[in-house]
Amino acid sequence: MPQLVVLAALGAGLYAGYKALMRVGARMAEDLKRTEDELRAGAAASDEKDLGTLEYDPRSGVYKPAPKV
Repeated sequence: MPQLVVLAALGAGLYAGYKALMRVGARMAEDLKRTEDELRAGAAASDEKDLGTLEYDPRSGVYKPAPKV
């Protein structure tokens, strides 16, 4: 019988840990989404132009936008 009590306590502890981990994960995902939105809004408000992926051109020695496929 004591084994069942220990097993039940262990199960309850694991369940509580799982729920706490899910709350932390949801909070982190929410923070990440908010940060991405802020960065996108800041980039849209700036005058900088997004060139996409850059490739190094060994002839000229500078980076240039990669051709779109």
